[in-house]
Amino acid sequence: MNNRERLKELFLAKAVKFGDFTLSSGQKSNYYINGKYLALDSEGLALMAQIILDKIDGRRVEAVGGLTLGADPIIGAVIAFAHLRGIALDGFIVRKEPKGHGTRSLIEGPLKDGARVAIIEDVTTTGTSALKAVEAVRPLGCEVVKIISLVDRRQGAAEKFAGFGYEFDPIFTKEELGL
Repeated sequence: MNNRERLKELFLAKAVKFGDFTLSSGQKSNYYINGKYLALDSEGLALMAQIILDKIDGRRVEAVGGLTLGADPIIGAVIAFAHLRGIALDGFIVRKEPKGHGTRSLIEGPLKDGARVAIIEDVTTTGTSALKAVEAVRPLGCEVVKIISLVDRRQGAAEKFAGFGYEFDPIFTKEELGL
């Protein structure tokens, strides 16, 4: 079994819940995917990190990052596994609001001006969270190479990203998870 097949098994066993839910987008759904259940699971996180590294292989990505909180553990694992593979890769986290003290930073981490970056998100519905991360790195002149999500709920994000010219590369779509 490859990493993606095993991650799919883990998603279905640990991260998908059925019922009546209101998503962060305000939309209603009869299922909820909590990517943090796998991002805080040692096997799930290791598999995600390796798959994401494979998705950016050869793309000259210098940093991976995303909006806190969903992306935080994933970013840490990706940069750790990158080191184990002999790849220099930085991580960064985008705050929801600039820090209220000290440097008043919106971005935490060693993100360099003009870096080629991949934006990471756990579950994508409309793409708003990923676009907040994109907007945060634009003033630094960063080039967004691709946006990677664990799961695309197929509720408008892919079309929105395409409209801005961003490559979107989810690990799974809702259909691939049987949802």
